Amino acid sequence: MRCTFFGHKDCPKDVEKQLQMVIIDLIENKKVRNFFVGNQGRFDFFVRKTLFLLSKKYPIKYTVVLAYMPREQENFDEYVGNTLYPNDIENVPKKFAISFRNRWMIENSEYVVTFVKYSWGGASQFKELAEKKRKIVINITTEKL
Repeated sequence: MRCTFFGHKDCPKDVEKQLQMVIIDLIENKKVRNFFVGNQGRFDFFVRKTLFLLSKKYPIKYTVVLAYMPREQENFDEYVGNTLYPNDIENVPKKFAISFRNRWMIENSEYVVTFVKYSWGGASQFKELAEKKRKIVINITTEKL
């Protein structure tokens, strides 16, 4: 089983605790062992950090799915482990690369964990797409949209 994540780039730090609880539940009760995460914004950072820490305790694999090939001088944080560049993304115009990558992550996952508190923007758009594709979507935001 695989899981991916989408959330607003301005995600607050206090989401980490709930994120950890959701991921542990996915590992222990849903048998999810593979996770895909992006590398834009604070939510992705918190996901990578949580997965990095949990990978020391659980037999899981997490992969950072890139929308763009990194520049040589680009530094990744210490929570970036394996990376993947989806097939055919190099043929996509740069302004559509994140959308292509996000669709790829949805297509290759059974679970989608989101932090969506606004009804607009990319995180909301991909949460809706995951729901349309009948993925199991877990939104960790408690605020109403």
